[in-house]
This record gives sequence, C-alpha cells and structure tokens, in this order.
Amino acid sequence: MLNIKLIVIGKLKENYLKQASEEYLKRLSRFARVTVTELPEERLAENASKKEEERVKEAEAQKILSRLRENDFVILLTPDGKMMSSEDFARYIEDRALAGTSSLIFCIGGSLGHGEALKKRADLEISFGRMTFPHQLFRVLLLEQIYRACKINANEAYHK
Repeated sequence: MLNIKLIVIGKLKENYLKQASEEYLKRLSRFARVTVTELPEERLAENASKKEEERVKEAEAQKILSRLRENDFVILLTPDGKMMSSEDFARYIEDRALAGTSSLIFCIGGSLGHGEALKKRADLEISFGRMTFPHQLFRVLLLEQIYRACKINANEAYHK
C-alpha cells in the first residue's frame, strides 16, 4: 500500500474544510496510507518588504525540509509547475508506485508559496492551473484529486 503524506503550512480553520478533508481521508484509506502534517505559518507584517517575504518563505521551507527523509519523493504544488489532467496525475502516481517509490510527499506552502531551498529538493512541481486558491481550500482539492487518481487506477467509476 502506497504511503502518501501531505505536509502543509497552516491549519484548516473552517469547519466545512475540515469536514471535506476528513471525508476524503476516509475515502482514501482503502487505497493508501495518507497522513497530513500541519506546520505553523510564519508571521508576516501586512506591509512586509520583499526581503521579509523571502525570509518567511525560506523559514516555512525549512520547516517542511526538516520533515523529509532522504528517500522521500517530494512533489510541490505550485502555480508554475507541470500541468496534468486527472488521468495523467493518476498514471503518474501509479508509475511512481510501480517504480518502487514507497512514500509520495505532497507539499503545500503558505500564502507566499515555496522557498528556493524546498524547490531545489523537490522531485516534481505540479500545478492545478494558473488561478490562485486559498491554501486551506487547496488541501481539499489535492485530496480530492488523489482520491480521483486512486479510483482511476483501480478502474472504478468516479464522476467526470
């Protein structure tokens, strides 16, 4: 059984997002071992400079990097990453599992994105499109797409 880990900056604050996340985690449990690690966001002043924003991104990147092991396959979610269809995403997950990858680590950064140190460590960057999503909502979108990928790979019907 594949291990999938989400390492995310920030906590889910809204009950509807918590409920949706829990529902997808429950559905995924028959396909993979999925865990979510929430790491605290760095504080940022409202009128922060670019230098301060970079400091925050790097501090959050270091928090994520401290949770990674050498053999983890790390996937960053970023607007500049590779775009895939749901079928391509499913095939990619299946290919990684067949190649012997034991843990897929999906990283969702804070509101400023990922720091350079984490980008250098990543094995893949993927995008769900050029639109901007709140990172708490994006966690639910990612869990839904992982669930959809598992259903596709199991040749089970799922709405289109």
